[in-house]
Amino acid sequence: MPAAPPVVTHPTAKRPPAAERVYTHIKQAVLDRRYEGGTLLTEGDLAEAVGVSRTPVREALLRLEVEGLIKLYPKKGALVLAVSAQEIADVVETRLLVEEFAARKAVPASAKLIARLEELLDEQRQQVAAGDLAAVSVADRCFHAEIVRNAGNEILSRLYDQLRDRQLRMGVAVMEAHPGRIAANITEHGELLDAIRAGDADGAAQVVRRHVSRVKVLVRGEDR
Repeated sequence: MPAAPPVVTHPTAKRPPAAERVYTHIKQAVLDRRYEGGTLLTEGDLAEAVGVSRTPVREALLRLEVEGLIKLYPKKGALVLAVSAQEIADVVETRLLVEEFAARKAVPASAKLIARLEELLDEQRQQVAAGDLAAVSVADRCFHAEIVRNAGNEILSRLYDQLRDRQLRMGVAVMEAHPGRIAANITEHGELLDAIRAGDADGAAQVVRRHVSRVKVLVRGEDR
């Protein structure tokens, strides 16, 4: 009888460092609004939630303060910063500058871009049906980012990537406050895809302007 083949064992994947686990935990909770603006986080509670000591918690909080998501108060804790009116205006203005340009550059579109946008739109519909607002926000952002990347300008792509966290946070806030906007977003993404597919650069830019400008109104609670 031939000998049995040797059993191949795989080393257990290493866990991320403690500070990285804390950072990921807090950041994701802030982005999907489990930790809303105005929430005061304490080192002790965070250490217990993640199962680490306080030292990596402090390291993670310092990193998140640099990113503008929290404000540290010695001996008190970390305050989750609310999205300000100025931040909303700045993000929308930057998105318009980048995304209108990218929408025009997308025309004429490659078959690869069209197929990818169709795939992302289908993903959004599935996530809406599942009721996962955080996933819907991510898919929404990916749809726009795909068009920006297609413009072929690496500097603009990097600039746009810097808006990611703020976009995701605002996206969840809008969907929680205005559930009816979810279906409208899907419709407008479809209109943008149709304009790009049809080779209508002006039409694509117009859809982007209307779609992105609406974010500022909704996040501020000024829906009319």
